[in-house]
Amino acid sequence: MQELRERILADGVIIGKDVLRVDSFLNHQIDPAFTLRMGQELAGRFAGVGITKILTVEASGIAVAMAVGLALCVPVVFAKKKQALTQEGTVYSAKVFSYTRRELTHITVTARYVGPGDTVLIIDDFLAHGEALQGLVSIVRQAGAKLAGAGIVIEKRFQHGGENLRAEGVRIESLAVIDKMEPGVIHFA
Repeated sequence: MQELRERILADGVIIGKDVLRVDSFLNHQIDPAFTLRMGQELAGRFAGVGITKILTVEASGIAVAMAVGLALCVPVVFAKKKQALTQEGTVYSAKVFSYTRRELTHITVTARYVGPGDTVLIIDDFLAHGEALQGLVSIVRQAGAKLAGAGIVIEKRFQHGGENLRAEGVRIESLAVIDKMEPGVIHFA
């Protein structure tokens, strides 16, 4: 998505060799119109596969997931990073390590929201090491649902997170793929 590449180049900030800060439009402050366009693009890439649910993890993936859900007219479910007292009954969970926060969390989804009759599309803002995506795929499999694939806003391919999942047959569509980052320079695929 050319508009996203341009936005990353204009507003993205490289921190070190592997962290890209895009909080001015994606994961702290949100540009609603731009987010809707990204959601429409991701929805278009998965149109016609019978998606019944969108799944993401709180918090940064929710805005884009909502935009995709609007475009596909399906509900959005988000995995919670801490199990709430209100999550009763069967709960699917997975361990996820966040490299940017340097912490291990247990993401959870209540079983009544994702089940064997669902075809699930996972949406997330970043794919780097692949921990969050692996956890969400695990939850879809625990639920016995069909996995349509994953829609990612920005994939940092040089961190290899998508390799194992693609090798397992998971379809991954990324709006912008970064092959390499250096101070002041981003190399797109």
